[in-house]
This record gives sequence, C-alpha cells and structure tokens, in this order.
Amino acid sequence: MSTYPLRLADHVMEEAKQAAAEDNVSLNQLLSAFIADGIGHRRAILSLQKRAARSTVDAALSILDRAPDVEPDPVDELAEAKRTPAGL
Repeated sequence: MSTYPLRLADHVMEEAKQAAAEDNVSLNQLLSAFIADGIGHRRAILSLQKRAARSTVDAALSILDRAPDVEPDPVDELAEAKRTPAGL
C-alpha cells in the first residue's frame, strides 16, 4: 500500500469528512473509493473514445437502416413522451 500527501481545499475536505461520517466509513476509505471510482470512469471514457475513433458515420447509419421501424413497447417509452403530443 502506498501513501500520498493530498492537498484539498478546506470546503472539499469538510464535504469529504461529512460524506465519510454519513457513510460510516473512514475518510481514507471514502477517498480511496472515490479515486478508484474516478479511475474506472476515466478508463471507460477512454475505451469509448478509442472505439468511437474507429467508427464511421456511414457504418452507424447502415446499422440504423437495418433497425425495424416499429413503435416501442409501452414499457420502453419515456415518461416525457407520453405527456406530450407526438413526443414533442
């Protein structure tokens, strides 16, 4: 396990202490979990960016052209679309 002296703005530290107390975990556990979560999100975004760089608009449109033109199942409709005429 490694250590690193981390400098945080006072208001950020207070928020972190409050969140740790609310979650009944140590400040160290909370910050470690947030950092790990952030790294995971960063990796996911980078992976999606790499995949997007390999794609083309024509390929995406070709896939959409093959999708059937049917109404969505009632459980798949957005609540907002149900309240407004023609989903507008």
